[in-house]
Amino acid sequence: MAETHVLFVEDDDVIREATQLALERDGFRVTAMPDGLSGLEAFRTNQPDIALLDVMLPGLDGVSLCRRIRDQSTVPVIMLSARADSIDVVLGLEAGADDYVTKPFDGAVLVARIRAVLRRFGHAGGAGTDRGAEPDERGVLAFGDIEVDTEGMEVHKGGAPVALTPTEMRLLLEFSSAPGTVLSRDKLLERVWDYGWGGDTRVVDVHVQRLRTKIGQDRIETVRGFGYKLKA
Repeated sequence: MAETHVLFVEDDDVIREATQLALERDGFRVTAMPDGLSGLEAFRTNQPDIALLDVMLPGLDGVSLCRRIRDQSTVPVIMLSARADSIDVVLGLEAGADDYVTKPFDGAVLVARIRAVLRRFGHAGGAGTDRGAEPDERGVLAFGDIEVDTEGMEVHKGGAPVALTPTEMRLLLEFSSAPGTVLSRDKLLERVWDYGWGGDTRVVDVHVQRLRTKIGQDRIETVRGFGYKLKA
């Protein structure tokens, strides 16, 4: 099996070198870059399997780098932030990141997050489709003008294709497997983000908002104090 190729962009020399060594010990192949512009060039040249981006980078900050990556790829992105600051976290997630880790981080925690992201990207169809609503003979779930192809992993709205990241697809599959059923943020973290432990529910909130902008703001309803549900 080929090594997982990680692009790691971090301007702190000590953190960059120590983290690279730790990831390589765990079997990852790592391309490490010290700034956003070199990180973008490395992404275009190497086409990594996953990108780890520090928020605060010289030249091109991590949030802008994430946007550039997301413009051309659905490769998983994890943001690294020195603070659990709401602005840092939300900006990174809104730019298209799939998850974030707060520095200083334990190497084992970072590896666990990387593997969790890679698992769900490798098995996007594993979310949700064995419960609730059943697809038709084509493997399609339909909700008004929204069609979710559970086999081809494609979404159409009014006949036009909708570009979703694998995380957004898994989130939609969870909702579409049980239309009208309220799903809590903790349950979505467990099923979509593969968290076997408590996680930051802001990750869910931002991804729900991103999904709404693509399939329609009125399709996913907020149930205050409980979570979200797809309108049946």
